[in-house]
Amino acid sequence: METNNDKKLTVVLGASPNPERYSYLAVNRLKAKGHPVIAIGKRAAAIDDTPVITEHPPLEKVDTVTMYLNPVAQKAYYDYILQLQPRRIIFNPGAENPELEDIARQHNIQPVEACTLVMLSTGQF
Repeated sequence: METNNDKKLTVVLGASPNPERYSYLAVNRLKAKGHPVIAIGKRAAAIDDTPVITEHPPLEKVDTVTMYLNPVAQKAYYDYILQLQPRRIIFNPGAENPELEDIARQHNIQPVEACTLVMLSTGQF
């Protein structure tokens, strides 16, 4: 009974309230396209009307995790990402991580090395 099949619940890891950061732009552009967004960052903040949380809440039906953390910072999130069981993880430029990409594949999660902003602007998201 899903009516919003094209709306993809997306977790933005490494979300920043700094308007100059790509994660900030990604949160706004995902929302502008109608995708529900959970923004997780180092500090509690807000990106416009989207809260940036520091917790790792249990979520269901996560389509995409989009990564804005460097590979060292990602390690703390491995277990959480696997609990979310997303369809895919987008590794934005600078976030590429062969170790997590291998772990993702082992758990039937598609790793994608791409830019979320480009994917949104070209209709590939």
